[in-house]
Amino acid sequence: MTIQLYGIPNCDTVKKARKWLDAQSIDYAFHDYKKEGADPARLASWSDAVGWEVLLNKRGTTFRKLDDEAKADIDREKAIALMAEHPSMIKRPVVEHAGGLLVGFKEEDWAAALQ
Repeated sequence: MTIQLYGIPNCDTVKKARKWLDAQSIDYAFHDYKKEGADPARLASWSDAVGWEVLLNKRGTTFRKLDDEAKADIDREKAIALMAEHPSMIKRPVVEHAGGLLVGFKEEDWAAALQ
C-alpha cells in the first residue's frame, strides 16, 4: 500500500512519522509543502473529512505571528485561505491512505489505520 504523506521535511513530527513508516516498511510518497505548496481544493476536502479546526495549527510560530485581524473570526474558508497561503499552519503530518485521513502523528492511531 502506498500512501501520500504531506508535511515539511525539517519538522520533528514529520521526521518521527517518516522514521515510523520506514520501520514498518510502508511505502509513501512525500509532498513537501515548502517546495510544492498546499492545494486549497485538497485543504477543503480534508476540512470536510476532519474539520478545519483539526487541520489548522494554532500553536505554531507562523499562526502566532499573524496580526490580530488575521486571527479574528476564523471560519472554514478563512482557515483554508490561511493554510494555503502559509502551509506551515497545517498540522503535520497529514496522511492520505486507502482508509481515510490521518492528521498529526500518534503511533497507536497510525498502527491501527495503516497496518
